[in-house]
Amino acid sequence: MLQDYEINRDTLAILPYQRECAKVLELNNQYYVKKTPKHIISDSCKYYGSSYQGRVEGSRSLVGFHYKSPIIIEESIPMIFFPTESPRHESCSWINLSNVVRCESCFSGSLLEFKNGVTIPLNISKISLQNQVYRASRLSERLNDRKILKK
Repeated sequence: MLQDYEINRDTLAILPYQRECAKVLELNNQYYVKKTPKHIISDSCKYYGSSYQGRVEGSRSLVGFHYKSPIIIEESIPMIFFPTESPRHESCSWINLSNVVRCESCFSGSLLEFKNGVTIPLNISKISLQNQVYRASRLSERLNDRKILKK
């Protein structure tokens, strides 16, 4: 089990795993980390030069979402992650928008498919998941619009 993990462009999702641990899915790997998903998100925000709270506030100012806000972990790549539920809950997973292909309903909630063909079950409805994907996509569009305006 890893003690630390920094989010990168290959990161697909950060899922809760046991108490105070996370399962990290990458395009070609998976890791178990001795930190909660939110702790990994927070540490990665710091690694890329901001705080978790600063990223949340920045996202809110761009798109106005105040609940379950997607956040920009790193803007030059960009890496935008969205929570599957309130980040205050230990059961919250974080998903990398750029690797999402589609979501489908299943018996216990929804299935999320990534670019590499991996699917994961999530304990939220397809509608809630689609809403989170939409919100993260809106944040991505606003970020891109700002970059174009600067040129």
